[in-house]
Amino acid sequence: MEFKDYYKILGVKVDADTQEIKTAYRKLARKYHPDMNPDEGAEAKFKEVAEAYEVLKNPGRRARFDELCKYGRQSNKGFEPPPGWQRASHSFEQSSSPFGDDFSDFFNSIFGGQSYQSPFTQRTQQRHARGQDVEIEMPIFLEETVNKHIKTVEYQLPVSDGGKKQLKVRIPEGVMDGERIRVKGQGASGYGGGAGDLYLHIRLVPHPLFDVQGHNLILTLPLTPWEAALGAKVTVPTLEGSINLTIRPNSQSGKKLRIKGKGLKGKTVTGDLYAIIKVVMPAASSTKANHLWRELSECAAFDPRSEWSKLK
Repeated sequence: MEFKDYYKILGVKVDADTQEIKTAYRKLARKYHPDMNPDEGAEAKFKEVAEAYEVLKNPGRRARFDELCKYGRQSNKGFEPPPGWQRASHSFEQSSSPFGDDFSDFFNSIFGGQSYQSPFTQRTQQRHARGQDVEIEMPIFLEETVNKHIKTVEYQLPVSDGGKKQLKVRIPEGVMDGERIRVKGQGASGYGGGAGDLYLHIRLVPHPLFDVQGHNLILTLPLTPWEAALGAKVTVPTLEGSINLTIRPNSQSGKKLRIKGKGLKGKTVTGDLYAIIKVVMPAASSTKANHLWRELSECAAFDPRSEWSKLK
């Protein structure tokens, strides 16, 4: 098994703070997201980046990973967790990660056992007549919440039930982060009783463009200074394709534009998409452009700090 250096995958230093980690993730996720990069291997790279972010954004998982870094980086052979790293699994424990097959064997070897204290780990400490329930997390892209769709899940059952099981499940439209979906009778077999159930805990994968606030989506909309000053029509992404948005002249940075009905679809409500304007300066400028900026400064007669003088 290969050791995965999550810091290297995200391109951040080991002492990077949460904001640096989030910024690096967004940059790479935008580059490799399947909706934006059709190249072969882009989806696998996106999953690797998402896995690294899943570990480093969480203080508990990050600390656990840091404990293994020296051990893993010094090994010239395939990586194996140190002896005693995880407690021996009970015969009814799920040995795979609560994230399923979306993440690597390395991730599963670190966070897959009961020593990873997730609220979604299986409660299989005691034997009962009825079969044990199985609880796993189901990563869902925001785009997948728009319509009903079928996903394949793979999870571990006791050896007496055949071990690993693969199942196609229907994910309803409008699922939300943290929602719990019951698949009846797909857990472990019972002793003289019925089979347990499979519970899927929905986990929305962070999107490279959209932030989620309830059912609403937040999008940062970069504009050039001249687009903000003169107005423009710009193409804006949504979960269901791109739309054209009209920018009024003299739009201010930070202004929030509401696009009704383009947020997340719930069972009883549909959220909105809010595009927040961010005026962005060009990274470089020419002599001619600088001359035009000077002309503008002379004819505009505008002081954005004029209010400060009233406070003196």
